[in-house]
Amino acid sequence: MKITTSKRFISCLILTIFSFVIFSSSKIADGNKNLSTINKIKVIVIDAGHGGEDGATHGSISKEKDVALAVALKLGSAIEDRIPGVRVVYTRKTDVFVKLYERINIANKEKADLFISIHCNSMPNIRQRYVVKGKAYYKTIPDPRPKGTESFVSGFGRLDEQDAAVRENASVLLEKDYKDNYQGFDPNDPESYIIFSLMKNAFRDQSIKLASLVQDEYVKSGRVNRGVQEKSLAVLARAGMPAILTEIGFISNPEEEVFINSDAGQNEIVTNIVKAIISYKKQVES
Repeated sequence: MKITTSKRFISCLILTIFSFVIFSSSKIADGNKNLSTINKIKVIVIDAGHGGEDGATHGSISKEKDVALAVALKLGSAIEDRIPGVRVVYTRKTDVFVKLYERINIANKEKADLFISIHCNSMPNIRQRYVVKGKAYYKTIPDPRPKGTESFVSGFGRLDEQDAAVRENASVLLEKDYKDNYQGFDPNDPESYIIFSLMKNAFRDQSIKLASLVQDEYVKSGRVNRGVQEKSLAVLARAGMPAILTEIGFISNPEEEVFINSDAGQNEIVTNIVKAIISYKKQVES
């Protein structure tokens, strides 16, 4: 009799677990459907790094904040011209300082599908020796040797901060697009937050995907590839969408500084990023 009871108990337990797995799988499938809806690229926020009083980084002929703004404005215009149906929002369009968290808040409030921050790289200062009439002199300058492009995504150190952004961003969607995007979502159901976990992981994976595509396009144009890196960057920390920061070149390298200031150089960079966005858009929307 004890053996029979144990067998029944085990059978019931297995059936319960099996039912829970099926139920959870259904919830996750619904979450994936929601993610596929979210993956439609309709709004892209372009962030020109620095600005205003936050503009100390410079090369021999230019400041990072000015180069970043010029490229950001050209990029936004190119996106609207070449990718029909996409709306572009800028964090700044003039030489003003916007706080880091306010930049990503703009993207969250606009329910952006992508966030792209434009920056120029620079190296720490070194002492350079030069000789005049047989006498040695030294001056401090940014290291002019490194060159190339690199793109960043938010590192694991910021994932907890992203939790709040994902929930907040989704709650805005619930208010305005509930019937289309989140049918059946119950804020009081713990399993509903499985969806949020899926979203956050998807944002990280998609950020890496976009950053990799951007780097691939740079390489096709002959640029030096410094790769995709995860870093604890405040401007990306609270992103409720795929978000990257791309360093378009070293302003501390004389050759690259001339390139990133030229119309030809800026147009090439913009074309690289737009091509990457188009490739990314095709992948996630398919």
